[in-house]
Amino acid sequence: MQIIGITGRSGCGKSTLTDSIRAAGFRCVDADQVAREVLLPGSPCIVQLQQEFGADIVDEAGQVRRRLLADRAFATPQGTARLTAITQPEIYHRLDLAMAEARQAGEKLFFVDGAVIVGAPFQKRCSHLVLVAAPYETSVQRICARDGIAPEMARRRLDAQLPENVLRAAADFVIENDGTLQQMQQRCNALLTALRKEAYGETSDEK
Repeated sequence: MQIIGITGRSGCGKSTLTDSIRAAGFRCVDADQVAREVLLPGSPCIVQLQQEFGADIVDEAGQVRRRLLADRAFATPQGTARLTAITQPEIYHRLDLAMAEARQAGEKLFFVDGAVIVGAPFQKRCSHLVLVAAPYETSVQRICARDGIAPEMARRRLDAQLPENVLRAAADFVIENDGTLQQMQQRCNALLTALRKEAYGETSDEK
């Protein structure tokens, strides 16, 4: 089974691509959603996080105070490293379970959507990496519309992420999300055709 990583900077429109991939019948796990789920009550990560960052990062209802955790974890490089060391194994464990289920079902293509793949350990596990790219100011406009923030805040967020040229250098496929939805759908179809051909040895609609 081939593991296809899908990444891109904030506001690139990754969800447009991943929605099309799911609509075509493929599994596409949102790694960022999995990262949020490992902070839900009952996660084995929570006790370790309390030991590292303080018992009060969890409220009376058992919910993680995410803002407080972020403030403490991201205050120093060491804190950020500890947060990653605690949560990443659980994130990868859950991804492994999803991939094992897909293999058991006989699937040949499995997609993982993640904002942070390039430079992370998971990059080595990807058979191919797909980058969704968009013009800088287009991304700024999308972030503002999505999150209700000012353009300056959106630019600051983009500027803190890996530069697009670094992502392009790592990618096997680049999907330019700079046109209409119809154009994006055509580019998604072309991507899936190429991946199907490699995975199945022919251009087939079989999953």
